[in-house]
Amino acid sequence: MADTMTRTRPAALLLTPAAEARIAALMAQAPEEAIGVKLSTPRRGCSGLAYSVDFVAEAKPFDEKIETRGGTLYVDGGSILYLIGSTMDWVEDDFTAGFVFNNPNAKGACGCGESFTV
Repeated sequence: MADTMTRTRPAALLLTPAAEARIAALMAQAPEEAIGVKLSTPRRGCSGLAYSVDFVAEAKPFDEKIETRGGTLYVDGGSILYLIGSTMDWVEDDFTAGFVFNNPNAKGACGCGESFTV
């Protein structure tokens, strides 16, 4: 007999409460057509890949969809393998504010923190 229980697949990326709150703040001021924000890892910087977070108006077929209390985070389907097991946080201090990633897949990063390599 086949197992009829279905397990919920864990999210590929964990978000801290601060990251979820920042997504909520972004969605509160998002363009009307935005359905969420999207995380991708475009090729950029000295190490090869960078983190990019932008508004998204439509989901692509292979995007990972992560529902948060503040809105939907989409993870680019081509980037997901670089991000599995990562934690996304939002950090603010007197001089900077931004998303910070603890990525166990990153093998190195450039000195300025702009990009990483896997």
